[in-house]
Amino acid sequence: MDNCIFCKIANGEIPSATLYEDDDFRVILDLGPATKGHALLLPKTHAANLYELPDDLAEKAILVAKKAAAGLRDGLGSDGLNLVQNNGEAAGQTVFHFHMHLIPRWKGDHAGVGWKPGTLTDETRDEILRKVHI
Repeated sequence: MDNCIFCKIANGEIPSATLYEDDDFRVILDLGPATKGHALLLPKTHAANLYELPDDLAEKAILVAKKAAAGLRDGLGSDGLNLVQNNGEAAGQTVFHFHMHLIPRWKGDHAGVGWKPGTLTDETRDEILRKVHI
């Protein structure tokens, strides 16, 4: 896509602090990090979101994320990691090029990735089971 900033970064048209690169992906440091080492995994092929990402790249994305997560943990000594991937504005997506956030976590870091758990009622469960076919 001509005006997609993540396409330009992933394909090296815009400089970035690159942690990893192969033929399909680039992993860069996020310029607005939630924690030290917060990185973005970007495919070099444009897909607006997970729904549009070709299956072969979706499969490879999790393997690259696993490799990057291990590198961040080993290099920074983090206690954990959040892997975050948003699809659509309602889910918090602000750049419409598929990407994953790799956010190293330390005990007590207060990065705030989470939600208030609700309750799955019998009625809602039955509705979902009736409507969703995977």
